Amino acid sequence: MTNLINKTTDATDAKDKPQASEVRQIFDRIAPVYDQLNDWLSLGQHRVWKKMAVNWAQPQPGDKFLDLCCGSGDVAMLLAKRVAPAGKVIGVDFACEQLAIAAERTCELPPPIGNCLIWQEGDALDLPFADRYFDGATIAYGLRNVTNISKCLAELQRVLKPGAIAAILDFNRTENPIAAKFQQFYLDHIVVPIAKNQGMEAEYAYIMPSLERFPLDKEQVQLGLAAGFTQAKHYAIANTLMGVLVLTK
Repeated sequence: MTNLINKTTDATDAKDKPQASEVRQIFDRIAPVYDQLNDWLSLGQHRVWKKMAVNWAQPQPGDKFLDLCCGSGDVAMLLAKRVAPAGKVIGVDFACEQLAIAAERTCELPPPIGNCLIWQEGDALDLPFADRYFDGATIAYGLRNVTNISKCLAELQRVLKPGAIAAILDFNRTENPIAAKFQQFYLDHIVVPIAKNQGMEAEYAYIMPSLERFPLDKEQVQLGLAAGFTQAKHYAIANTLMGVLVLTK
């Protein structure tokens, strides 16, 4: 089984967002508790939402898929089960500690699935792949954290084959006032205190400001179309607290 971890350089950072190096450090620091906290904080529902995103991406046996901002590998592993045994899934992230955990988890998978997975350190704004390389792509909780969303989507569009689908799961910046208040309460009074118990208060306090900067659903659709996708639709899920942006090249 071959699991490669290569490096690429960082992209230029947007002025109104944290430096890419700061975001990388956050995700490297939370890597040891990332999966456990996700289960606790979502009551395991994040796994359901990730499966929904994978279903929207429509992976088929033998496909070559990109899981961008792959973290510890949850979505990439779901994709690998769908494209195995002849397909390939490349999980790309800029946080080395997350990739190291993903690689360790791969060793626990049966060969037909594990052999499909490659982990690669890389920059979402400057992907090290040829044009029209992938049959499809996913991003789970990563688009919100890139320093230039438009450039990220343009790169994603570039490396996808014509007709390919990208499914992008993330928090939804809901316009429903009741849901928005619940979201704020949940993040401030549940997520951050639980993270504090793990010594990760500052790292998880980052979620709310990143969400406040995140484009609304209709703005995401426009960004997808501007990046060159022929179709773009945003689906609100989890009572509008989460969303999946589905883009077709």
